[in-house]
Amino acid sequence: MGTRTKTTAKNGERPRHFIREWRKHRGFTQEQLASRLEVAVSTISQLETGKQGYSQPTLEAIAEALSCEPADLLMRNPLVKDAVWSIGDQLKRADPAKRETILAVMETILKTG
Repeated sequence: MGTRTKTTAKNGERPRHFIREWRKHRGFTQEQLASRLEVAVSTISQLETGKQGYSQPTLEAIAEALSCEPADLLMRNPLVKDAVWSIGDQLKRADPAKRETILAVMETILKTG
């Protein structure tokens, strides 16, 4: 999957990405994601733990398989339900009429405090 860049912090700290969290958020097993990417399950495991690096093409392939953006894999933990971006995600899923109402309420709150 291309040239690799090491993804772990020094001293074996947690990887600097949220690949595992996005996989779980989408309800995939490592086996299912590996199948979608046509790689070995061990590759997914090593990517998730930071034992194996990734390239931009790898990140893009994983993002496509998990229906997110490559940047999401690096910056957003989808398992954090009260994070700021979750509001935007919920707005995207709302029907247009409800979305307009929600935005109007938000504007009113911001104007009136």
